[in-house]
Amino acid sequence: MDEIKLYSPKVMMDILDKYGFRFSKSLGQNFLIDGNIIQKIAETADLDENSGVLEIGPGFGTLTQVLCKKAKKVVAIEVDKSLMEVHKGTLNYENLKVIYDDFLKVDVNKLIEEEFKGLDVKIVANLPYYITTPIIMKILEEGYKVSKIVVMVQKEVAQRLNSKAGTKEYGAVTLAVQYRADTNIAMIVPNSVFMPRPKVDSAVIEFNLLSKPRIEVSDESMLFAVIKASFGQRRKTILNGLSNNLNISKELISESLVCAGINPGIRGEKLTLEEFGRIADEISKRIKN
Repeated sequence: MDEIKLYSPKVMMDILDKYGFRFSKSLGQNFLIDGNIIQKIAETADLDENSGVLEIGPGFGTLTQVLCKKAKKVVAIEVDKSLMEVHKGTLNYENLKVIYDDFLKVDVNKLIEEEFKGLDVKIVANLPYYITTPIIMKILEEGYKVSKIVVMVQKEVAQRLNSKAGTKEYGAVTLAVQYRADTNIAMIVPNSVFMPRPKVDSAVIEFNLLSKPRIEVSDESMLFAVIKASFGQRRKTILNGLSNNLNISKELISESLVCAGINPGIRGEKLTLEEFGRIADEISKRIKN
């Protein structure tokens, strides 16, 4: 079975027809059909016999097939249970476990602890466009014990993850990335290497996780709450954005902003990670008092 190249369009269509599978637009299913790009994704992840891989959304399994050959163990989380029979017929690897569940609902810290004891864990995935940001936010907020993340995302999302304060691409996910990792766009991927073909190009982005967060804050959950609240309504000032989206009095927020050296009339998109850290600390201090 190893000799079958799952990324071959003919092989893919023959197998999908055999199992009566139909692509789901709502699940953003675009399967990779280029062996060179699949190999490059695996190479970017730097996998070896000490690697454990958590794959999100394996889909047809073209990337999964290569990951299983390069890593010690692969655990893949797939939301589409209609792929179960396809996987049983194609992904016969002893080092693979497929969990049919919604990644956003999975206790990933528990999963990593149970499945990857003693391994260097990495997250590798071709992420569905429609749910890319929630997945990345979950990974970064929950702070998994992984050394690297390599994901394929929509090209414009990759640019957003690397954007600077004050630009229109800058947002909550940009700050979450800055807090946890250094990033690098490993390659741009044309839309022609997917089946079915999406309307836009993609990019493979590499996250090298920092040994400790880029800034120190007293309450990490408050930092993420402040960041998300600030971008909940981009046109609002930082004062109104936080007041509308956090269950905290406007007076307390206003006082916190002033003490953090932040103009309450500025918009969140103008602020750096360090400034968000100061705001979160000032709010935390007053809530505890």
